[in-house]
Amino acid sequence: MTARKWHEIWLQQYEAAQGIKRRYGLKAAFDYLVAEKLLNFVEAAETQREFAWELPRFVSQVRLMFTPFELSNHIARIERELHAKSLLLEEDDDLTKETPTTITKRAAQFATIKELLTATELGTS
Repeated sequence: MTARKWHEIWLQQYEAAQGIKRRYGLKAAFDYLVAEKLLNFVEAAETQREFAWELPRFVSQVRLMFTPFELSNHIARIERELHAKSLLLEEDDDLTKETPTTITKRAAQFATIKELLTATELGTS
């Protein structure tokens, strides 16, 4: 797949999120774009350099779509949800299909996203 194709993946997701934001609101757009698509992109970037190359551009667009205040609030909400999932899993592993390893991995990936979205500067080197 060419670099253009990698760019098209996140660009289409970004454009879809804009429509979601207009139609369903900020929370739905954030959950779709950040908690789902960007999270998956970060996971792919761990093993595929094409995704890693596109990651700074994707993050930059996400930072344009949401204000710093919105990012801060929704990142905190997602962190609370991830923490609640881990607590539920400790109490009863039948309540979720996710394993402790999966939840821990997602939390680490989300920590990377948090760092990227809240950094004062994005570098590409």
